[in-house]
Amino acid sequence: MTQPLRQLVARRGMSLTGQVRVPGDKSISHRALMLGALAIGETRIDGLLEGEDVLQTAAAMRALGAEINRQAAGRWSVHGVGVGGLTEPSQVLDMGNSGTAARLLLGLLATHPMTTFMTGDASLVRRPMARVIDPLALMGASFLSRAGSRLPLAIRGADDPIPVEYLVPVPSAQVKSAILLAGLNAPGRTTVRETSPTRDHTESMLRAFGADLQMTDDDDGTAVISVAGWPRLTGQAVSVPGDISSAAFPLVAAAVVPDSSLVLEGVGLNPRRTGLLDTLIEMGADIVVERPREVAGEAVGDLRIRYRPLKGVTVPPDRAPRMIDEYPALAVAAACAEGETRMLGVGELRVKETDRLTRTAEGLSQAGVAVDSGEDWLTIRGTGRPPAGGVTVATALDHRIAMSFLVLGLASAAPVAIDDATPIDTSFPDFAGLMRGLGADLSAPETTPASGD
Repeated sequence: MTQPLRQLVARRGMSLTGQVRVPGDKSISHRALMLGALAIGETRIDGLLEGEDVLQTAAAMRALGAEINRQAAGRWSVHGVGVGGLTEPSQVLDMGNSGTAARLLLGLLATHPMTTFMTGDASLVRRPMARVIDPLALMGASFLSRAGSRLPLAIRGADDPIPVEYLVPVPSAQVKSAILLAGLNAPGRTTVRETSPTRDHTESMLRAFGADLQMTDDDDGTAVISVAGWPRLTGQAVSVPGDISSAAFPLVAAAVVPDSSLVLEGVGLNPRRTGLLDTLIEMGADIVVERPREVAGEAVGDLRIRYRPLKGVTVPPDRAPRMIDEYPALAVAAACAEGETRMLGVGELRVKETDRLTRTAEGLSQAGVAVDSGEDWLTIRGTGRPPAGGVTVATALDHRIAMSFLVLGLASAAPVAIDDATPIDTSFPDFAGLMRGLGADLSAPETTPASGD
């Protein structure tokens, strides 16, 4: 039976105040489970994100032979099988909505000599996998997929893996990570070159687990990352910081709802993930990092934000790899700012859970915001006054689109509804509860605003 849609409506109301901790970082949670499964001994994870995406990764690693147990809220243990020790699963691996989990897991499977089948939900099966499949095929793996290299697909891991040296054509931490993970079970050194820096959680965690990882820069600035095959990885204690991509939503909400003042505790501040903070500060946001510290090799701090009127800015294309998941939230801030905000080099948004560039532009336009867009750019012209609102936005199973437009509704003259809040659970369980605790007016619709479709 088809599940009913779970609509939510956001209404302009009181200011947002309080001190909260957002869920654990999704990127780090995925990697902790995967590397824990490849390690010898026990890996203890504290602060694991218990959203649907990460739970799918845990289920997949269990199916591949690792012992994974939940001990308490956010506290998990993993007993690994060692590099090369994954076993052929008896069932299809369902990765749900998670493109990160699917692409990284393809890397692990590509150098294990076994056959595995993978699928996902209605959103994930539309997302292309060629950018990962192509380099993994060079390592000896073979794939049988639907047209356009889409799930469901079958992976036959290489019997004799071949180490590669691969230049990533489009900045992508997922592609880089998949190749490095494949290289763990290949002879010699597997090398990735990237011309634009992307998030480096995989590199940090590989080092922490004991991999032989080398990082250098060519004369032209190209980063060269290589990993030696067949290391002995050792189980670790991993503390997962708060996810800055999840923090983006209460952060932007406080930036656009007058008289708001929030503290977001223990947020991961990896320099390759903080593009949104840089941009909001350029727009005039009052953001202060308090208690900066390092936790398990990751920069962490408490973010204090107070409402202050924002102004439009130009976001350069080289910032996109540092904030690609945060552009829908930034678009909400731009809609409430005074003046024009230009976001350049954002074509990668078109191959996320949905075409986020189109969804963002259409939703803002329906809510009365002046928007223009192209293949890889988005321009938003704010008036400094509350957007009109008064629409229902179709989320297309995209959690970030859903949360972004709920934040828009908190600042709009008329309510903004989303057609389905269910996808939010993939990355931010109890988002609505956390936001209500800060003073947000989020509720099921009594009368749904008119659809903009």
